Amino acid sequence: MTRAIMIQGAGSNVGKSMLVAGIARACVKRGMSVAPFKPQNMSNNAAVTADGGEIGRAQALQALASGLEPMVDMNPVLLKPETDIGAQVIVQGKRFATMKARDYGKQKAKLLPPVLESFQRIGLGRDLVIVEGAGSPAEVNLRTGDIANMGFASAANVPVVLVGDIDRGGVIAQLVGTHAILPPEDLALIKGFAINKFRGDPTLFAAGMDIIAARTEWTPLGIVPWFADAWKLPAEDVMDIASRKGGAIKIAVPRLNRIANFDDLDPLTATPDVTVEIIEAGRPLPGDADLVIIPGSKSTIADLAHFRAQGWDIDLQAHVRRGGHVLGICGGYQMLGKEIIDDDGIEGPPSRVSGLGLLDVRTVMAPQKRLALSNASYLPSGDEVSGYEIHIGQTDGPDCTRAWLSLDGRGEGAASPDGRVMGCYLHGLFAADAFRAAFLADIGKPVTHHDYAQSVTDTLDALADHLETHMDIDALLGLAH
Repeated sequence: MTRAIMIQGAGSNVGKSMLVAGIARACVKRGMSVAPFKPQNMSNNAAVTADGGEIGRAQALQALASGLEPMVDMNPVLLKPETDIGAQVIVQGKRFATMKARDYGKQKAKLLPPVLESFQRIGLGRDLVIVEGAGSPAEVNLRTGDIANMGFASAANVPVVLVGDIDRGGVIAQLVGTHAILPPEDLALIKGFAINKFRGDPTLFAAGMDIIAARTEWTPLGIVPWFADAWKLPAEDVMDIASRKGGAIKIAVPRLNRIANFDDLDPLTATPDVTVEIIEAGRPLPGDADLVIIPGSKSTIADLAHFRAQGWDIDLQAHVRRGGHVLGICGGYQMLGKEIIDDDGIEGPPSRVSGLGLLDVRTVMAPQKRLALSNASYLPSGDEVSGYEIHIGQTDGPDCTRAWLSLDGRGEGAASPDGRVMGCYLHGLFAADAFRAAFLADIGKPVTHHDYAQSVTDTLDALADHLETHMDIDALLGLAH
């Protein structure tokens, strides 16, 4: 019978996703067959699976760490925020509904059966399933109908390890406070705890570990020091998007309110010759950028209004006049056109809005979402690209005659007559080393070779070794059942 262990956090962004990836990799290096699982995730950074659905990007990374292809059963419920109070609900890879948070709270208990169904399937033939929670189990106000933390652990009878983030401070209160507030039946499921993101000498927290263990009677599993290379792994949480100083090539990326599928930036961030600068609201686009990338968005029209509210539209026009280059991907591509038409109210009230006008195209929103893993080639150089499409809306216009990708035998993307403004729907294209080098060379910025896929693999191996050194993996596996 397949064993399972669940990693929950004493708060959000404590490093659960990375710990699951690292534990999975450590188990694989031990010769075990493992699979990741997250009952409910909330992220606009999704991955398209080979079985035609979408899951959280973190589960795709965990699948890679486990030596598996991403599958929809790894993340059966995905919430993709569209507004501050509502989200698109994806169930087993497919759109289920768009709901306000209050309505979802009333409906989520009905999603437990498909969650348990996916959990059973993902465990078939495995030695271990490593489950990731969401948020914190101490949110007892959300316990009724819960499928993300203790609700799932209880229904599936999975033991729990609770992780605290010492980098934020107050980690003793995080863990002991969680123990104090949980009902006895949930407490019985927590078997161990660990401390993550420690900076400095871990022995200085030995007394803290003893205090937590004495007050909770949970098994201490170790103090995990800060993993300095974490930035080399694809990020899922929007909180993890950060500027990274690299080489002389400067790429500016305005942070949209509903930025989506920002894993497009990861290979660029990892390229030594490139500096990626994330431009926060209220800051102008830098005048010395070589390339401005407008990333994907879960709410294109709303994010276009946000873009204009920052004055970025004026900055972008000035950037183009100075001879700078612009790339729009997915929602960013739609924004670059002359008009976005949403007569059916797909993104809100029916509307037609003017785009930024840098590409002679227009986009018509439609309810059908395109989800596909796609292979393409970069027409100027012939270099192959593998990526994915995940969008609503169809874009067409005169600049589409200057398609710069060949995808499934058709032209994809659009370019301005001078070639300095470009857009496409294909995500993940910069992960292809040859394309990335050719594209940057074509905008006048040649780079040295960097094997991005190998760097991710090497970092996962280093993370596994890091956890083997600082975390009691044997004890953790002993808690699984």
